[in-house]
Amino acid sequence: SCASSISGNTEKVAELIELAHDTYTSILKYNDENSLSCVLTMAYFTAPAYHTIIREMPAGKGFADFVFIPKSEYKKDYPALVVELKWNQNTETALEQIRNKKYPSSILEYTGDILLVAINYDKKSKEHVCLIEKYDK
Repeated sequence: SCASSISGNTEKVAELIELAHDTYTSILKYNDENSLSCVLTMAYFTAPAYHTIIREMPAGKGFADFVFIPKSEYKKDYPALVVELKWNQNTETALEQIRNKKYPSSILEYTGDILLVAINYDKKSKEHVCLIEKYDK
């Protein structure tokens, strides 16, 4: 998922998150936000080799669900990721929240490029949707 996020492949990210959700989540706990957070950790399991991962990071005017900051030796090769998860909402709302609450402002000094990643799970359709955009500093 990390490589797919970096390349901007939103469909692949959604597909991999759905696979992780199906594989690692009990059917009894599938439909809750904490489950989606755990799934995201599993979907991005290779990220710790290149990034420091912070969950519920104080950022801007709130808390970013996940922030992936490239380790110093990789910051020229890998962007930071600011990830917002939504449950039964939409990815546009998640991206708007990242922008409006200025989540990227807290990591500007630690990274080069920053990608904003919005992920939504719709309980009714059982679909995972992802949107990714590059942050303009």
